[in-house]
Amino acid sequence: MGVIGANGSGKTSMFAMLLGELEPDDGELGIDPNDVFAHVAQESPNTSKSAIDYVMDGDDELRKTQAAIATAEARSDDHDKSLHILYEKMEAIDGFTAEARAARLIHGLGFSAADIRKPVQSFSGGWRMRLNLARALMCRSDILLLDEPTNHLDLPAILWLERWLKRYEGILLIISHDRDFLDEVCTRIAHIEHNEMQFFTGNYSQFEAQRAEQLAQQQAMFTRQQKDIKHIQGFVDRFRYKASKARQAQSRLKMLERMTLIAPAHADSPFRFHFANPKKQPQHLLGISDAALGYDDSDTGTVLDNVTLNLMAGDRIGLLGVNGAGKSTFVKALASGSTLLSGERVLSKDTKIGYFAQHQLDLLVPEQSPIDHLRQYAPGDRESDMRNYLGRFNFGGERIFEPVAPFSGGEKARLVLALMIRQEPNLLLLDEPTNHLDLEMRQALSIALIEYSGALVVISHDRHLLRSVCDELLIVHDGIVDRFKHSLDEYPAWLKEHAVSQAPAIPLGEKPAKRQINKKQQRQQEAQRRQRLKPLLDQVRDIEKQLAGKRSELDAVEQGLGDESIYSDPERKDELTGLVKNQATLKATIGTLEWDWMEASEAVEKAGDTAQ
Repeated sequence: MGVIGANGSGKTSMFAMLLGELEPDDGELGIDPNDVFAHVAQESPNTSKSAIDYVMDGDDELRKTQAAIATAEARSDDHDKSLHILYEKMEAIDGFTAEARAARLIHGLGFSAADIRKPVQSFSGGWRMRLNLARALMCRSDILLLDEPTNHLDLPAILWLERWLKRYEGILLIISHDRDFLDEVCTRIAHIEHNEMQFFTGNYSQFEAQRAEQLAQQQAMFTRQQKDIKHIQGFVDRFRYKASKARQAQSRLKMLERMTLIAPAHADSPFRFHFANPKKQPQHLLGISDAALGYDDSDTGTVLDNVTLNLMAGDRIGLLGVNGAGKSTFVKALASGSTLLSGERVLSKDTKIGYFAQHQLDLLVPEQSPIDHLRQYAPGDRESDMRNYLGRFNFGGERIFEPVAPFSGGEKARLVLALMIRQEPNLLLLDEPTNHLDLEMRQALSIALIEYSGALVVISHDRHLLRSVCDELLIVHDGIVDRFKHSLDEYPAWLKEHAVSQAPAIPLGEKPAKRQINKKQQRQQEAQRRQRLKPLLDQVRDIEKQLAGKRSELDAVEQGLGDESIYSDPERKDELTGLVKNQATLKATIGTLEWDWMEASEAVEKAGDTAQ
């Protein structure tokens, strides 16, 4: 079930109540005490534990069982029976494959194989929140509560999470402002509005259709009622002081007082704004050619190479790529040239850039108010005009005079958008503009961008926004920027293959002819490719050989455990204990080898793609 509603409507408070952190003010809350809840901790963890150990801690029963086994094994008395029971419990809770399961969760959320043994405190805040999510998914829960789970994820990780959640067998409650995510995962919607919750069957798109029909009916009822009220009020006004009609007039007056007024339907978003038409729109806005992009430090260096792009009037480009691929580095080069290491950046004298990035939220002056910030961009505007302008972004009343320091992330994002729009740019560069924005604001932004007449480049994990406003997609990967010659809906398949095999992408600024090679070069490259792949392929074969051996050993152990007499013969207690321990060790080893095989196979695939 997707839980939706405007920011501040009570979604997170409801989750807190379900978790026992808030008491209901009225009514009853019935929860089965045996149900296991899982949720994502909002605090950023700071521990020296490895990433995989931290994630495995999410399975509380696993950790308790492991501790009990360690205690039982350390005892010197006869503990065969208790150990056997504990090993059976580990089998029942899939404890022997726990490390492999945790590794798959971490890998699915975008971490590399080398990351799983790193300490949690070595990761940035966003990656630590991903570990919190993996830890919640590790818990074998009956009820899973997810509050904005996609906030710290890139699009590939969101697509993986969708697949995982579709297989989740418990009750799932999700707070999210990502409509595509809600469409993929949810089968019911809970909509909070005016302190009430209404339930709808279907995903978010189906909710929108039902809601629109409901509002249309409500508006028709309201219109009809207003007509009746006007008619009755007219009768009262004409005849209430005439003796012959006074009784009838009084009767209708009481009817008006008793009538329950139907609230007018507010089908439209509370946010209504648009981008003013740019005063000047040069045909050529901005270009970079033969560029190397990155940072002047030994740790990072060049991130993207051989980048050429010309932005013309009317271009509407969306950027795809995993976190860390270089999308923001690319946009910074367009915005200011700050990440341009070599090559050329040419900016038209009439180009006016509007740049939105998450770090700009931190550039707001904490002690200044929204209207103070707006005055810097529109010093000549009257206060009434500034009030009206900020009102379109839901800043009203005395709120526009309050310091921005305590504002929420969503409020700060709305303010930065308002300031950027007020500058009347003819080129928009947007780096994750929908983070912190609720569904209504995202919809308003999409509509404003659709109507915008200038050019734009957008990084976003919001597929609805990309699908709505972009005409062309570029993909940033493996140190280059390619044209993505497929639809956004085909992006998951591209990710799965890790390369567009049927229609190879053409790097920007490079003509296909430059990629042509003669047969001798082709043979040399093929030989180099085989040489590069050989040690990796040998590693895969070695792991496969080890796996086959361990599986044969496990089959033999389980065949021994299948002998019923071993459980009733007191003289075979030591043999039983040895078999149970060996079974546990073999399962754990097989789980680790399976993970190693997956890592090695991916390394082969990646090396093959690079060699091509």
